[in-house]
Amino acid sequence: MPLVPLTDGWAVVVDCIVWAVWSTGVGYVMHRRPVSAFDHDTFWTRLRSFEADGRFWERTVRIKRWKHRLPEAGDFFDGGFDKKRLHGDDPAALERFVVETRRAEVTHWVVLAAAPAFVLWNPWWLALVMATFAVVANVPCLITQRYNRARLVRILARRARRSA
Repeated sequence: MPLVPLTDGWAVVVDCIVWAVWSTGVGYVMHRRPVSAFDHDTFWTRLRSFEADGRFWERTVRIKRWKHRLPEAGDFFDGGFDKKRLHGDDPAALERFVVETRRAEVTHWVVLAAAPAFVLWNPWWLALVMATFAVVANVPCLITQRYNRARLVRILARRARRSA
C-alpha cells in the first residue's frame, strides 16, 4: 500500500514528472561539478578485472551492435561534452573523454538510485514497472560508459608504453 494514495492514472503522471525532473536535475548538478571531481576512479567507477578492457561487454552483450543507438545528452547543457565522437586523439583529449565517461556513469547511477522512491505513491505493480524502466533506461548507458572508458584507458596505456 503506497504512503501517498493516488489513482493509477495520477501515479503515472507523477512518475513521468518525477523521472523528467530527477533525471534533468541530476544531469545538471553533475554537469556543474568540476572536471577534477571525475579525474579519478571511485569504488563505483573503477573498472573490474572481469571487464577485460571492455572485451567482456563485447562478448556478453554485443555492445558494438547497439551502443550507437543510445541517446547522447552530454552536451544537453551549455558547455557539455558530446560523447558520440572523439574530440581528438591526443592524450589530453582522450583523458578528458575518460573523465566524461566517469561523469556520465555517476550520473546514471544516481538517476537509477531513485527507483526505490517510487514505492511511496505507486501500487506495487507500478513501482515494479518504474524500477524496470530505471534499469532499462540506465544500465545500457552505464555499460557503454564503462566499455568506452576501458577502451580509452587501454589505448592510453599502450601509447604510454610506446613512448617510454
